[in-house]
Amino acid sequence: MEVSKTRSSFYRRLYVAWLIDSGAARSVPELEVATGMPRRTAQDTLSALAELDIDCVFAQQPGQRNNSGHYLIRDWGAINPQWVKNNLPRLRAALGYPELPDGH
Repeated sequence: MEVSKTRSSFYRRLYVAWLIDSGAARSVPELEVATGMPRRTAQDTLSALAELDIDCVFAQQPGQRNNSGHYLIRDWGAINPQWVKNNLPRLRAALGYPELPDGH
């Protein structure tokens, strides 16, 4: 199935938001492992979540320095997270991402 750049970008953002919200991957290195995407793509995708009105913030661990913490989804905006969860196989297939080993 050929996926347009627009659709793959949209799916990638939805999938990254789901990974963060589900706890499957909540940092850039974890996103890299879960998806195989390069670091810069992961960072760009996190930044682009706001374009979909997905409120994603970095939660700094208290008393820690140097960006020690994780990302959180505070609000999905107009996106239905249940739709994302129900369509994970479709999103993974379109993006060529592997299934997560822990059943997520």
